[in-house]
Amino acid sequence: MSVGIWTFSFDGKEIGEVRDAASEIEELGFDTLWFGEHLGREAFTQAGLLLAATSRLTVATGIARFDQREPATAAAAGRTLAEAYPGRFVLGLGGHRQGTKPLGAMRGYLDGMDRTELSTPDSPHRRLLAALGPKMLSLAAERADGAHPYFVPVEHTALAREIMGPSAYLAVEQAVVLGSDREIARTHVSMYLELAAHHRANLRRFGFTEENYGSDRLVDTLVAVGEDAISARIQAHLDAGADHVCLQVLTGDERIPLAEWRILSEVAGSVRKRDVTG
Repeated sequence: MSVGIWTFSFDGKEIGEVRDAASEIEELGFDTLWFGEHLGREAFTQAGLLLAATSRLTVATGIARFDQREPATAAAAGRTLAEAYPGRFVLGLGGHRQGTKPLGAMRGYLDGMDRTELSTPDSPHRRLLAALGPKMLSLAAERADGAHPYFVPVEHTALAREIMGPSAYLAVEQAVVLGSDREIARTHVSMYLELAAHHRANLRRFGFTEENYGSDRLVDTLVAVGEDAISARIQAHLDAGADHVCLQVLTGDERIPLAEWRILSEVAGSVRKRDVTG
């Protein structure tokens, strides 16, 4: 069982502060550091910076946007990082290309990566897809090592495991709030529901419609608020079939949430102990 940290908080921060934060995540005992790619640093470059700042930590793109680079570039960058840091780099792929259907676009991108002839050594690393729907989950099992679902309920984890089978790797993002401020969670949920049609479509699979968008039930389904809820949610994802749960701390501000990560290391530690002792 493994628990990691997922963050957007490195964007806009000085690189020294980012390096120090990665080093602390490693010392706190988390096994993987995930970061998103939006308007900040280029994903593979930042992964290299984080890997260089640590010695044991796995670094994962969550996700590197396939619409921002050619397949050959992604393939070469992934193999370079895997060669330099054996066993410590995970390539999460996702994104959207206007005017194309997501499934066909991703399949074509993977085709391009796989037929690229590279002079870099064939260094193995995990390749995961940002999969939500059944067809993309099937593609993740067929053409990648598994999936990295984001903004999903526990029921999705069970569905993903059923579709992908027992051997695919399933790394699930889980948003959390330390304390009791549900409004921070509500703002996060509202933002994604407003901006991302694919997330709305995914939630409809589990019975959530526009009538539920502002409800406490939906907010609590997607965001674990408070330490007890966080611990229970990690365990629920694991029980539903996740191999790994990566926790995204929501704070309502743009700082790197070191204080919250320190608390989460204790919460995750208690889940690990309960899992071992049964």
